[in-house]
Amino acid sequence: MAGTETPGHDTERSVELTRTGSSRYRATNVRGMTLEIGDGSDADFTPVELLLVALAACTAITVDPLVSRRAEPETFDVHTRADKIRDELGNHLVDIAMRFDVAFPEGEAGERARALLPDALQKAEDRLCTVSRTLALGAHAEVEINDVEA
Repeated sequence: MAGTETPGHDTERSVELTRTGSSRYRATNVRGMTLEIGDGSDADFTPVELLLVALAACTAITVDPLVSRRAEPETFDVHTRADKIRDELGNHLVDIAMRFDVAFPEGEAGERARALLPDALQKAEDRLCTVSRTLALGAHAEVEINDVEA
């Protein structure tokens, strides 16, 4: 299909996760940046918080260049929340919501950016933001176990 990317080296995204203690892990990206992850008993981000961060960041990073071409925002904050529940489907998030607090400068450029924001957010949700699209499509992760010797 024209314009469709197929899995391969240039499309791959990856992170490594290493156990650093009981319910504590260190994520490392291919550029060497690390992030500490825990179960919520300390200050580290939890996996659910990281999912919310990924959703907010992907949407913001997608929308920001579209609107900031018109006017540089004075404020651009994203607040993301969800309820974690357990039901017949197991543990999952419901009522996921993002709130964008934005302020653009006064004047014609600021008005153009402000007017474009709803459409840019809709485009991000419908097709541009990889994280929101993956959540919406319900992707499945394959799991493999390798028994390694210490």
